[in-house]
Amino acid sequence: MPHRNVSCRARGTWREHLAPVAVLAGVVTALSGCNLVPTFGATRGVTTQAHEEYRLWYWMAIAGIAVAVFVWGLIGWAVLRYRRRDDHMPKQVHEHIPLEITYTVIPLLMVIVIFVFTVMTENFVDNNPPRPAAVINVTAYQWGWIFKYAHTGGVTIQTAEKAAPSLLPKSYFNKVYPTLTIPVDETTRIYLRSLDVVHGFYVHEFNFSRYAQPGVTNTISFTPTTTGWFPGQCTQFCGLYHSEMLFNVHVVPDAWYRTWLKAEERSVKHERLFGFAPLPAKAGP
Repeated sequence: MPHRNVSCRARGTWREHLAPVAVLAGVVTALSGCNLVPTFGATRGVTTQAHEEYRLWYWMAIAGIAVAVFVWGLIGWAVLRYRRRDDHMPKQVHEHIPLEITYTVIPLLMVIVIFVFTVMTENFVDNNPPRPAAVINVTAYQWGWIFKYAHTGGVTIQTAEKAAPSLLPKSYFNKVYPTLTIPVDETTRIYLRSLDVVHGFYVHEFNFSRYAQPGVTNTISFTPTTTGWFPGQCTQFCGLYHSEMLFNVHVVPDAWYRTWLKAEERSVKHERLFGFAPLPAKAGP
């Protein structure tokens, strides 16, 4: 009978330990389904590249918090366990080889793991697939953008030529700012250049920024996974009207993109024949 009581007590102890773990797992699962899991200041993004960047940032933040909690716990334990109680001099220890090897090797392994996953993520983000659905030459200048679609007969979207720069930027959706229209779930390749000074091509929801440099062509690719409108801007101070270098990215279904692009191609041909363009086409709602 005593042996049975001890066994019951042990089982009860295990249940007591497992209950908080089960509750924590349930809470994390529920928060994951509701998108309430903290992002630690990052954006989840709307491209496959952005998702990889966010995943790297998220787990690095988790690892950092775990290390911080562990270190703070050790500090608290040392403060409480070895606080001064009397004038007795405690035993002095001048080395502990196994402990020193442990706290040297573990951080080294952590850095190696972070390095490997960082390189993997950078290679994924910088990869340029061989057959993109859209190829666009993006040119930055003081103070605007030119989006020229390759293999389309000259379809070009750019900052309004007669736009008067202002120190107070207008809404992103003001008609003077250009819209970069691209298909969803398809790879878009961009050749990025500058006509004058260094600019920055940045789309917040893409978790992406890249220099536009004079004399240098930067090649970038991204694959959006969500349709919608996403504001972009120049992120390098490039002069008095830097704040005016705004644009939009409009991600649409592939069928809408192809319809819009064909309409733009007809518009280019119409303008070449008759000297003026018909009403502009819209890519979806």
